[in-house]
Amino acid sequence: MRFSKRQTPSQVPEINLVPMIDVLMSVLTFFIIVSMTLSGKQVLNITLPSSITKTAQEPTSKQPSDQLLVGLNLEGKLILDNQPTDEVTLAARIQKHLAQYPQGKIILSADRKLPYLKVAKTLKQMGKMGGNSASLTLRE
Repeated sequence: MRFSKRQTPSQVPEINLVPMIDVLMSVLTFFIIVSMTLSGKQVLNITLPSSITKTAQEPTSKQPSDQLLVGLNLEGKLILDNQPTDEVTLAARIQKHLAQYPQGKIILSADRKLPYLKVAKTLKQMGKMGGNSASLTLRE
């Protein structure tokens, strides 16, 4: 009698990872999209204040008393208290304002279409007139 050596093929079970990776990527994409859309929502019913830009021509009834608003129109003319003014009058007004309010703010409200060089020159002149800083706000 002859014994034949039969070899049973030993098969190692194979796991196909591609479908599992596809499912995991889909779930990951879902959570990324959901987290991005939820991050812009309002939390705890908090209402944030809105920004309001004041122009030199608007009434300044809501303007704090320690602020001096100076306008610079498209023609490059200075405006103070809704009236055209010159540099000498502006310098006197800035010095008077800073004497009354030492920590007061001087704000230049310039037209957006003005060249940057003109706005920068006016800010520099205002700085020389008094105070240690001047703020800038642009209007439409």
